[in-house]
Amino acid sequence: MNNTPDMQEILSRVEYLRREIRRNADLYYNNDAPEISDFEYDAMFEELKQLEAKYPELDSPASPTHIVGGKASEKFDKVTHPVKMGSLSDVFSEEELLAFVDRCRNTLIETGVEAKDIIFSVEPKIDGLSVSLTYKDGNLVLGATRGDGTVGENVTENVMTISGIPHHLADRLDLTVRGEVYMPREVFEKLNESKLESGEKLFANPRNAAAGSLRRLDARETAAAHLDIFVFNYQEGSLWEDGHEPEDHAETIGRIGELGFHSINIACLTSDRDEVVRAVREIGERRSSLPYDIDGAVVKINSLAQRRVLGENPSTPKWAAAFKYPPEKKETKLITIETNVGRTGVLTPLAILEPVTLAGTTVSRATLHNIDIIRERDIRIGDTVIVQKAGDIIPEIIASVPSKRNGSETPFEFPENCPSCGEHLVWDTDDGEEGTGALRCQNPACPAQLERGIIHFASRGAMNIDGLGPSLVRLLIDEGHIKDAADLYSLKKEDISALPRMGDKSADNLLAALEASKSRGAAHLLYALGIRHTGEAASEAVMARFRSIEKLFDVTSEELSDIPDIGEVTARTITEFFALPETKIIVDKLIAAGVETKLPESEDGGTSEKFAGMTFVLTGTLPSLTRGEASEIIKKNGGKASGSVSKKTTYVLAGEDAGSKLTKANELGIPVISEEDFMKMLEG
Repeated sequence: MNNTPDMQEILSRVEYLRREIRRNADLYYNNDAPEISDFEYDAMFEELKQLEAKYPELDSPASPTHIVGGKASEKFDKVTHPVKMGSLSDVFSEEELLAFVDRCRNTLIETGVEAKDIIFSVEPKIDGLSVSLTYKDGNLVLGATRGDGTVGENVTENVMTISGIPHHLADRLDLTVRGEVYMPREVFEKLNESKLESGEKLFANPRNAAAGSLRRLDARETAAAHLDIFVFNYQEGSLWEDGHEPEDHAETIGRIGELGFHSINIACLTSDRDEVVRAVREIGERRSSLPYDIDGAVVKINSLAQRRVLGENPSTPKWAAAFKYPPEKKETKLITIETNVGRTGVLTPLAILEPVTLAGTTVSRATLHNIDIIRERDIRIGDTVIVQKAGDIIPEIIASVPSKRNGSETPFEFPENCPSCGEHLVWDTDDGEEGTGALRCQNPACPAQLERGIIHFASRGAMNIDGLGPSLVRLLIDEGHIKDAADLYSLKKEDISALPRMGDKSADNLLAALEASKSRGAAHLLYALGIRHTGEAASEAVMARFRSIEKLFDVTSEELSDIPDIGEVTARTITEFFALPETKIIVDKLIAAGVETKLPESEDGGTSEKFAGMTFVLTGTLPSLTRGEASEIIKKNGGKASGSVSKKTTYVLAGEDAGSKLTKANELGIPVISEEDFMKMLEG
């Protein structure tokens, strides 16, 4: 290889792009928590493809350009797809789109196909989670996510909650189809409004909300998300009982609709290359008015026979391409910046804008996250600013326009005192430097923190108190019925029924939900207390080690830091929280109310800590235990079941067909045990 400085620089860029694409693909596909927009990701991906094409000596089969983005989660059983679920090649301009159309036409004409018989279909590209649906004898037997295109996740029980997916077909067919599960915009906006009111982290876009909801372990939670689907492809099997073989894509989509699926709407069928471009433009112009999110338009060869002639690339078909639309940006005026107090006391700046229509909705507010972003982007009150919607949903200011200033603009400064309670504010930074990081109100009695803290306490991932929404929490606080979360368990029927829009039945329902929440479990309770940096996974890990909330009053941050995946910052905030006298008061009240604060005893009558401090990783198929059963045994005995091997892994529990995790364990020198070894450890 040529090792000139220029070539070394190109190699460094290729390695950087591969690393960032893999990291962001993992966040997007497997964690449903993207850090960058689809457009930024696609731009990196396209740059890498171009570099690999220009410098083929740098190309590699392991490059993300040759691999479908996701992987099967350890939470679900794996499924091998009978027909590979590939991705699509992306184009970002009309010139690139026409080049794709011409490549298809020229190749087919060379084989003797007449130009007038080369038909392209154009349809919207739904932004959701791709799934395959398999029917045997007309009955739905398998729903699976795409995963890496070859192996996905079995989510059959969850897809059965989606209205656009029939459980039984009118005809007794053996059939597999592919579709995109999505969350309607209206449902998504209501979900994020609820999260905003409760101080929870917002979903970045409907795609991630849909993916997170579909991959819930409890199908009831998937049902509550009101997901829908567009089926866009016939994979294999029979669409007709008489064995009729379809000739083109449009015929298969028409039949799929007849069978009861919500099927994709084909916007255009044409042999005219210019008409293809016009159809893509029209979909782009209508995207803001659609009730669902799209991230592009898909152009496909309509004839199934012609598709076979064109063939496939390693990870994408040669007969289809996805046109990607750039995010819509607009200028507007920044009127002022308000500050909101979150449940942990952090002040968040909120931009108040002159209303502007963006991606189909009127935008008048945008989060500014923190002071560092305001300074970095030089955003001033009175500025003309450029606004876009991250993922086409969440409004954000991406830049100011200094050239349009008239001298009346003023820099933003945080207040010195809390806008909710008037308490002096402090900067919460790791380096102690004033004016950077997060500004925090440390008053535990702050009304804004109290309201958002109780909303969080009642949320689904915490105590799951059904019916206790933000408006009711506000009423209970305003009427003086609750001053902290523990007061919820002292509410009386007459307190609740006397409130506006309530009554005896509503009061009975809420009291029943409160009673049910008492047995929610110590890990959920720890998360419900709303300690900074302490999410659901961290709460489970802490309780697996210490078994009761009461023990945390005497735990040191060093002991907490010894727990895998608990960092120094989280350990410090937990110890600081349990050092507060207010925490002792609340926990004592919760205990008096009968709320469970300890993990249940093991079957032998004592509290088991046989696996305390141990982290297990499961791989392969065990002889008698499912992964879920083995994970539950580990957790019940004080250990942690992790999905990836690291230096902090204690044991890898391996069965038949163990894969890359076993290889990594051997590389790191992590002990590998069998199910028999595991059961001996449990017994002994």
